[in-house]
Amino acid sequence: MIYLDNAATTRMKPAVLEEMMPYFTENFGNPSAVYSLANKSKFAIDRARDQVAALLNTRAERIFFTSGGSESDNWAITETVRMMASKGRHVITTAIEHPAVLNTCRALELEGYEVTYLPVNDQGFVTAEQVEDAIREDTVLVSVMFANNEIGTIEPVAKIGEVCQRKNVLFHTDAVQAFGQLPIDPEQMHIDLLSASGHKIYGPKGIGVLYLGPRASKIRSLIHGGSQERGKRAGTENIPAIVGLGKACEMARETLFQRMERESSLRDYMKEKILETIPHTKWHGSDGERRLPGNLNFGFRFAEAESVLILLDQRGIAASSGSACTAGSIDPSHVLMAIGADEDEGRESIRLTLSDETTKEELDECAKQLKDIVTMLRSHSLLYEDFLNRSGGE
Repeated sequence: MIYLDNAATTRMKPAVLEEMMPYFTENFGNPSAVYSLANKSKFAIDRARDQVAALLNTRAERIFFTSGGSESDNWAITETVRMMASKGRHVITTAIEHPAVLNTCRALELEGYEVTYLPVNDQGFVTAEQVEDAIREDTVLVSVMFANNEIGTIEPVAKIGEVCQRKNVLFHTDAVQAFGQLPIDPEQMHIDLLSASGHKIYGPKGIGVLYLGPRASKIRSLIHGGSQERGKRAGTENIPAIVGLGKACEMARETLFQRMERESSLRDYMKEKILETIPHTKWHGSDGERRLPGNLNFGFRFAEAESVLILLDQRGIAASSGSACTAGSIDPSHVLMAIGADEDEGRESIRLTLSDETTKEELDECAKQLKDIVTMLRSHSLLYEDFLNRSGGE
């Protein structure tokens, strides 16, 4: 199979699995116990925390392990607004956030909180000026994703963070797509809370991270129980997954800039090839350094994404139409609608996301199959025939 859905999940690296294996078997001790077997688990957690912190250029004490990006988002947003309840009940986010953020904000609205959903431009950008204009005296949190999971747009996080710090408002970013893919320094970027996930960077599923900066250090636990994670997150630690995440972070740090350069080059190659060979195709999102290195999003007019994806799968190519967390939804992409697409365009777009193993030959094969599939689907479309008649066949 040619796998081009790495934004949904990545294949675990053999070195990561090798690092994890002893903690399923001989090093199985509960780190909350006092005997030597337990100490092996404690040391493994400490080492992994150091590895994650190194990737973010921060201190290990600011890193807390969770079950994944969704829990980290829920924890960051829900408990921040509760911590800041005496100041106000207003939250700012954007219209293109991941469902883990959007649905948490909608749940808060049912509790009486007010949420401002900032619009984005046709490339998916929100500006620091928009954020500043939306901040009120009762604003307690701004949550803007680092990079969009569907169209790859990298938001001006550092500028937004500077505004939030100056206005004394806490700033959270969902960095699940950017973590391990882009250089991130929470302190320099004025980020108070940051969410990340292991399975997007060749690590295991079921493990994530919440970074808590100094201004967010008093946030309370979302999950109550024991005193694990220094009293911030109850529950016996998932030692194998934590170890795997640590190893994945170590490997990501060592190869970050090399991967960025390679995947950006392949991304631009594929973009040019598709736009040149398949007419009436729309490119969604930003370009160059303002886009995730391995993210492509195309809209094929008069070729429904679901049909394209099924036919690609039959030919051994895995791709998607957007977030894996919205798979099965009949609604058009909320991200594409937010950047100005109509409902048809919102159902006609597919996302290709690359890995450090993706080859030019695989992309050539995917482009060939896409051209064949789109041409075939359009040949059965009366709407496309009418469109050609009206446009003179061009």
